[in-house]
Amino acid sequence: MPTAVALPKHLQQRYEQIFEHNQAWAAAQNERDPDFYKKLVQGQTPDYLWIGCSDARVPAELVTGLLPGEAFVHRNVANVASNVDLSMMSVIDYAIRHLKVRHIIVCGHYGCGGVQASMNSKDLGVLNPWIRNIKDVYRLHESELDAISNNKERYDRLVELNVMEQCRNIIKTDAFQESYAANDFPVVSGWVFKLHDGLIKDLKIDFRAMLEDSHKIYSITK
Repeated sequence: MPTAVALPKHLQQRYEQIFEHNQAWAAAQNERDPDFYKKLVQGQTPDYLWIGCSDARVPAELVTGLLPGEAFVHRNVANVASNVDLSMMSVIDYAIRHLKVRHIIVCGHYGCGGVQASMNSKDLGVLNPWIRNIKDVYRLHESELDAISNNKERYDRLVELNVMEQCRNIIKTDAFQESYAANDFPVVSGWVFKLHDGLIKDLKIDFRAMLEDSHKIYSITK
């Protein structure tokens, strides 16, 4: 039989702590709500689809206070909702058509490494095609961004614009258009998480205006 590979001491300690924390969390949940796990095994009926960055500093449930079962979550580098990414499109389709989510949230964060990388000319190897999605956002808003002289402010603004464009990409999908035409949901929101204080900024996008603006080219519900 294969033997387990021994972890370095510091990693072994962290590994064991994870299970200790899990046991404490599970016990606390059961004490707070004795029926919690009975409800959990019956299936998921989340109200939210959260599309966020893979950055370890922005965990969806922790920053929002949502419980297991309340949010369907997809995360990738720089929270990109690419229409040619099969994983992303599968998540959106399943969340809308099968889980009937009422609210889709795209949440970026200031200080995003993926967004910063898109403003440089370095060769990032396998990441190049992915970062190109954000470079396309820069291209769409080039005049506005180039008018910002401060580098940090320009990065921050691209973070916001990237969130807005990913919201627009979701609105382009057939799953969203068909569900909204039939049910008036889901609604779409764009948020940015602020690392320096832990608060969320609502960009207050007008997703209905986005839908109307995109109707001529992207509509499938004529």
